[in-house]
Amino acid sequence: MLPAIDAANSPKRLAIMQPYFFPYLGYFSLIAASDQFIVFDVVQYIRHGWVNRNRILKPGFADDQYVLVPLAKHSRDTKIRDMRVANQLPWKTKLLAQLQHYKKRAPHFRMTRELLDACFEIETDSLVELNVHCLATICEALQIPFNPMRVDLNEPGFQALASKVRDPGDWALELSVEYNANQYLNPIGGQEIFDAEKFQQNGIELRFVKNRLAEYDQRNSAFIAGLSIIDALMFNGVDGTRELIDDYDFLATA
Repeated sequence: MLPAIDAANSPKRLAIMQPYFFPYLGYFSLIAASDQFIVFDVVQYIRHGWVNRNRILKPGFADDQYVLVPLAKHSRDTKIRDMRVANQLPWKTKLLAQLQHYKKRAPHFRMTRELLDACFEIETDSLVELNVHCLATICEALQIPFNPMRVDLNEPGFQALASKVRDPGDWALELSVEYNANQYLNPIGGQEIFDAEKFQQNGIELRFVKNRLAEYDQRNSAFIAGLSIIDALMFNGVDGTRELIDDYDFLATA
């Protein structure tokens, strides 16, 4: 079977997401809204996604730029869990240098830098371990309970579960059934891949988490939305960022 959860403590609200690198506010809203969070790393790594990169402001604050984790060479069909970080490159130093322009305008620069230093204390070449550590470190600072779990590919139950998956949305359904969840939560952007009737037939309520993504003062002329949690922390600190994360609604399917 898959990694067990005590039946007495089965999650009421289950969320499943790929492990993103310093994701945006809405990702943390999903964590905050869930009881159990599955790090979904059994699928193929896709280039130009959010697993090893995200966006912050450029110097001048009028546009955005990417911060990223360089990856070791890999085949096209490599799964996310098998991706390795190219640690021979000074990527941590480069990333922190990309943040220096925040020092002049962002009121919470020092705190955010110290938080990133804690994120980067981990020594690993596993991209998933790095990302989960960063998520856990930030959630701890924000006082958001984070209970990450990974599916064990070596467990016999995984193959049985995988054999039931016909469409992308079936992963969420089958994992929700496996862990006795009564609600499955997903970001608002992924509605089209789910069959609500399948969830209803299994006694699971399908709900979507929509963060309002309120604008905050970025000390520039036009707000740039959807940036990394790093940007939100720089300008809002821990308390203000937590307020932005908690500014979400649940939307149920029709």
